[in-house]
Amino acid sequence: MTRTTHAQLPEQFSTLEPFARTWCLETESQRWDQRMAGDMTAMQAFYDAGFPLIQDALVYCDKFPLDDLPEDARQLLHLVHSLIMVAMCVEIWHQPEVVDGADAVITRVSDPDY
Repeated sequence: MTRTTHAQLPEQFSTLEPFARTWCLETESQRWDQRMAGDMTAMQAFYDAGFPLIQDALVYCDKFPLDDLPEDARQLLHLVHSLIMVAMCVEIWHQPEVVDGADAVITRVSDPDY
């Protein structure tokens, strides 16, 4: 696979590049909105490609101070956060919405500082 000049992720995670534009989201609210707008086929594909690489991704990101991540590592960490956001949808609920969770909604007044 040839990398484009617009690659967002570190080279060793290039197989996840097709998901970067959709899932490299900076805030929890953005990830929630994307999950709620997504469909299960796309989330399943993202999960299947990304979940086996989570441990390696975290090891890669842990090489850097959190407040001084290189941009490609920061994008990778955002992708991992998105994987976590969709994991229960894929593993348990089989839909984007929370099952038997009343009206589960995330509305942030502000996002945490990084």
